[in-house]
Amino acid sequence: MATTFNVVVCGSLVPDPLQTLEPIQGPTGPALKNEMMLPSVLDPWAGHALYEAANLAKNTPGSKVYLLRLGPKAKLQQLMMTIAQKVPFELVCIDGSASGFMDSREVAAALAGAIDKIPGLDKTKLLIFGGCSSASRDAGTTMQMIAEQLGIADVFLGVDELKIQPDGSFRTLERIEGGQYQVSTCAGAPAVLGWATGNLPEPPNNPQVGMANMRAIMPALQKAQAAGLKTDAIKFASVELPKQQRQTRIVKDMPVEEIAKEVVAWIKG
Repeated sequence: MATTFNVVVCGSLVPDPLQTLEPIQGPTGPALKNEMMLPSVLDPWAGHALYEAANLAKNTPGSKVYLLRLGPKAKLQQLMMTIAQKVPFELVCIDGSASGFMDSREVAAALAGAIDKIPGLDKTKLLIFGGCSSASRDAGTTMQMIAEQLGIADVFLGVDELKIQPDGSFRTLERIEGGQYQVSTCAGAPAVLGWATGNLPEPPNNPQVGMANMRAIMPALQKAQAAGLKTDAIKFASVELPKQQRQTRIVKDMPVEEIAKEVVAWIKG
């Protein structure tokens, strides 16, 4: 019997990085100035995870891709108009804040709960994809906490390559220090993978795929449940843009140890 997978891709929208992002202290906590007016894009790392999931499903017939999104419904609808044309998927969305000031523990709990409620999901064939990082809530802990809450022991982070073996096992390449990779072999699903950049380019737009996706996307958006995030787990004393400071001094033949000491002293000062 051929191996098939149910691939759930966790991701969210983020403000377009070409825009000026100015943090402010809002009535309910830190926020971005005019956040709801800023154009949004798919989180880049979540995008890599989605394209890798679609490629996996294409090469393992019978597999299915779910795109699990947490964000404001109005902005998700705008974003889906472009993402829907990239790859086939079934949308599962949660209505809630996509702010980078959210607690990753609460985000992980909301995502894990939504995965549990996906109808007909075979958890023995479950692969959960997501970004190893994020352009907004970059705590680097969300995927691990999703795995913990779902009782999944096999977690791979910084993944650049996934190869499925004929027996259903798979091999991953995970980024480690020094530009090297750690090669891991897993017996099979379930597993959680946090993707780095992968190896695939962004797929071209396909209007036929877009039309097929949109038939299910609009009902999914209308049925989106509120995430119920409390937003009070983390307290921010203040938020502001980092100050730019530059001090240049050219020195020849200075020992590395002395350079390190000088840098540390400058940071402390």
